[in-house]
Amino acid sequence: MGKQTLTLVLLLTNLFIAFLGIGLVIPVLPTLMNELQITGEVVGYMVAFFAVAQLVVSPITGWLIDRIGRKIMIVIGLFIFSASELLFAVGEGLPELFASRILGGVSAAFIMPAVTAFIADITTNETRAKALGYMSAAISTGFIIGPGIGGFLASYGTRVPFFFAAGLALFAAIFSWIMLKEPARQVDMDADPNAKKPGFMRIFAPMYFIVFVIIFVLSFGLASFEGVFSLFVDHKFGFTPTDIAIIITGSGIVGAVAQVVLFDRLTKWMGEKRLILWSLIFSAIMVGMMTVMNSYASVLFVTIIVFVGFDLIRPAATSHLSKIAGNEQGFVGGMNSMFTSLGTVFGPIIGGKLFDVDVDFPFYFAAIVLVLGSVLTYFWVRKTPKHVRIR
Repeated sequence: MGKQTLTLVLLLTNLFIAFLGIGLVIPVLPTLMNELQITGEVVGYMVAFFAVAQLVVSPITGWLIDRIGRKIMIVIGLFIFSASELLFAVGEGLPELFASRILGGVSAAFIMPAVTAFIADITTNETRAKALGYMSAAISTGFIIGPGIGGFLASYGTRVPFFFAAGLALFAAIFSWIMLKEPARQVDMDADPNAKKPGFMRIFAPMYFIVFVIIFVLSFGLASFEGVFSLFVDHKFGFTPTDIAIIITGSGIVGAVAQVVLFDRLTKWMGEKRLILWSLIFSAIMVGMMTVMNSYASVLFVTIIVFVGFDLIRPAATSHLSKIAGNEQGFVGGMNSMFTSLGTVFGPIIGGKLFDVDVDFPFYFAAIVLVLGSVLTYFWVRKTPKHVRIR
């Protein structure tokens, strides 16, 4: 195994551990709700606080990643994540649990953009798409496996999954500090070395802003879809928790496999921009079709296509951003994380309110948002000069 490959494996393992820890909470929440006598609304706010913390901190961490380095931000993020899981494990009241979720959001804002920038530094334009596909697969796999491990460990005690996640993250932080070496930066030869670091208003630069909006659309659509999916199939079809777990897990696995097997081939065939466009179109159609499905098999099929579409858009957008970012990899990674958080905050809130009006409305609204994203992406693709290969 080459040095670059070993570094990539370590980076992906860190992401896997972080998102594994996030997924651990899912099967334990109902028990915690009963233990602490908290409502579903409070649980929703706990999830929102994670995303809001990530949203607020991401622009700062993006600047720090370019200023103090990738490795140190990853290590600090893992230490913070370990502390957040430990606090959740020992917390006996709502203040501790909310503080834990805030720390979790801060840790995500440290880890995600730093890993993205690190991968951009150790890969070339030819190998980056495949590496970022693996990155998204590591995130998806953590989310998929997390609830299963959490459910198993919870049989030994409600708080055991969180102690496990805290210890795993602490080990990853120490191991990363020892094994990771700060990468050589990808240098943009056209950039002014004396230029100031990008400010917040840089997000409105035409080369970035459209991609950031697409990332928001993706995150909003996915969060809106996932946020009400279990409620939707419970109310409309009477699916059991086991049915829902099989559908979500199966769809997640197929999406992760698609990232590993298809993403690199598809980007080489059609480029990142066209892949984003077609993935948005198919996702919009499938999300809208969910409202007319009437069987377990059809719901499973539609959900798989939706997850595959979403799971191809994110690495395509991230790959494109990393290619155009030059010396601004940390800034771009931070903004990517911020716009992801924006969608994650507003998607479930709007989806939940629409669900109370009509169970189909969240999917109609999510489909409309994805259609608007498709239209924006279509004009973005068309603006690319004809002599330039669309990527």
